[in-house]
Amino acid sequence: MTTESREAPQAAGVHSLWRLRGYLRPYVWSLSLMLVASLGGVALAIGIPLVTRAIIDGPIAERDLSALWPLAGLALLLGVTEAFLVWMRRWVQSAAVLGLETTMRRDLYARLQELPMAFHGHWQSGQLLSRATTDLSAIRRFSGFGLLFLLINVVQLTATTVVLLHMYWPLGLVVAAASAPIVWLSMRFEKRYVVISRRVQDEQGDLATYAEEGAVGIRVIKSFGRSEHVSRGYERAADRLHATSMEKVRLSARFWTFLAVIPNVAVVIVLALGAYGVGRGALTPGELVAFITLMLSLVWPVSSLGVILAMAQEAMTASARILEIFDTEPSIVGGDRTIEAPRGHVRFEAVDFAFPDTPDQPVLCGLDLDIAPGETVALVGATGSGKTVLTALVPRLWDVTGGRVTIDGVDVRELRLEHLRSLVATAFEDPTLFSMSARENLTLGRADATDEEVAEALEVAQAQFVHELPWGLDTRIGEQGMALSGGQRQRLALARAVLTRPTVLVLDDTLSALDVHTEKLVEDALRRVLADTTGIVVAHRASTVLLADKVALLQDGRITHVGQHSELLATVPAYRELLAAEAGSEAGSVAEEVSA
Repeated sequence: MTTESREAPQAAGVHSLWRLRGYLRPYVWSLSLMLVASLGGVALAIGIPLVTRAIIDGPIAERDLSALWPLAGLALLLGVTEAFLVWMRRWVQSAAVLGLETTMRRDLYARLQELPMAFHGHWQSGQLLSRATTDLSAIRRFSGFGLLFLLINVVQLTATTVVLLHMYWPLGLVVAAASAPIVWLSMRFEKRYVVISRRVQDEQGDLATYAEEGAVGIRVIKSFGRSEHVSRGYERAADRLHATSMEKVRLSARFWTFLAVIPNVAVVIVLALGAYGVGRGALTPGELVAFITLMLSLVWPVSSLGVILAMAQEAMTASARILEIFDTEPSIVGGDRTIEAPRGHVRFEAVDFAFPDTPDQPVLCGLDLDIAPGETVALVGATGSGKTVLTALVPRLWDVTGGRVTIDGVDVRELRLEHLRSLVATAFEDPTLFSMSARENLTLGRADATDEEVAEALEVAQAQFVHELPWGLDTRIGEQGMALSGGQRQRLALARAVLTRPTVLVLDDTLSALDVHTEKLVEDALRRVLADTTGIVVAHRASTVLLADKVALLQDGRITHVGQHSELLATVPAYRELLAAEAGSEAGSVAEEVSA
């Protein structure tokens, strides 16, 4: 996560929450029904004490039992109706609020998929995870509970105070006066709570990052014996979160304590003055009971104000954090063109590239390369020379900063992204497997593949080991494929790429984890696949280079030499030194084999 996002102005919280109002529109009817039911409940809550006053000052004071039953029946009817309205409100509320959260979670995930590699490179995965879970839950809680009750409680406080003033204005003024310190405390609480709430949510994201990295990197941690070191880092983050959370709790506790004290003090004053008023004949006993009952009904709206304001601040902070993602405009946006009959002619024309963070340190400078349809080119270069970046420009995982990349003469930036990425398939050196079945991992790029096509792809990649898993292709692969060896993961990823039958196949040092025997089998099968597609192979081994029709040597951000492997080996010292550094004496033996 960037420093700028942590220091975002906290005042933007209200604005951020307001900007998410569009998500409430599909639930307007449900929210309206909830509001009507809630306001009806407020009216009934005020009506029941008034009926109680009528009972005390009427049938009880006059000892007229015949008049008691109708009023008692009315009170019972009002109580049952109030209970029904509460049930209806909660039933409608659950469906609407859960639907709201689901919609926001779906849109947030879709937005994350749209954002480019540069965005994901800057953000910790734990920060994104906390926004998709904790922050959305905070917005859901406020939308389903806090927002509604904030309105209802204000209405109830106002309406009840008006009724109390009408019944006996001196006591009504006591109730109204009690609201002044509440408003003052609430304003002070809001200013401090919004800052500390943001800190807590950011630190929760940091802690989630530690937890995720500890789980994903458990093999590395154990192999270096650094479990205790990593645990200490996690504990420090947990301690920071605990300290900040306790500061938040202390602030809330002080505020809620004052909110609890003020209504109770007001009740004592009202009770004393009310008893004095009854003694003087200014109040009837029924009015005093009704007054005290109505006064007590305000205790919950006032005491809950602290919880509701806390929820509101958390929701505003959460909405600001989520809008940081929604407000990030994708820097890679697809065009509207498609290629009707793709042949796979790939051209790099005066391509420049530099990472966004280091625009003054170009990786590629004026690079030119022409790959004919059906031709396979091996990219060879020193570590860090930009081979992987070059291949990532074809499916637009990154965009060029100068020049252009074309497929069949069409700039890839003019193509629809979905169409472009159906034309290009990439098998990475460090493949990613998902926590799903082996079959689902294989068919990720082509869900309609038949069993025969899956079997053919497995054969090409020499990945038939999947049939030996406990449930064959239906065996669930663990997260990141940790239960498989590096070579097995690479072979599954290669099979996944081959299965899509792409127009352009990119192999980013895909065979680096294979043993010599398996590599030979895979290369033999790949030659058949590459014969029908355009191939770009990032190569470090001389044996991988032999898959290609020609070799391109990448130096200082440019393609300096293009030719046959044997030709470059004989005439370009830099090329010969690269292969010698990678494979030692293997380069010489391969050269002799090729010459023979």
